[in-house]
Amino acid sequence: MEVQKLVAELQFKAVRSSGAGGQNVNKVSSKVILTFDLGQSQALSEREKNLLQLKLQSRLTAENILMLQCDEDRSQIKNKSIVIKRFLKMMEQGLIVPKIRKATKIPKSAIRKRIKDKKSTSEIKKTRKTPEH
Repeated sequence: MEVQKLVAELQFKAVRSSGAGGQNVNKVSSKVILTFDLGQSQALSEREKNLLQLKLQSRLTAENILMLQCDEDRSQIKNKSIVIKRFLKMMEQGLIVPKIRKATKIPKSAIRKRIKDKKSTSEIKKTRKTPEH
């Protein structure tokens, strides 16, 4: 994954933010919407695209477009940098391949210890019983 090529493929759109903010909200387009076309990306290999498609399945549109938005700040530039960081972190997380878990055999000493502990617990409980006449 080449970060510079990936960032170059991003498309941004600035829209008016919702919520409180008075006149500023009504005048300034500070909310940033990032769109990334996963299917048409040249920065990613086919293997990376397939992996991201599986991991980000719920976040993608029907046309394999990822959309992220940010309206945390009043500044459009800050919102743009926040949404780019969020996007890059998402790509990084999506490309991580989990290690395959290898089943290991339980050591014989652990089995012996477990049985010995069970027997000692059983003996303790036997001594608690009232003696039969």
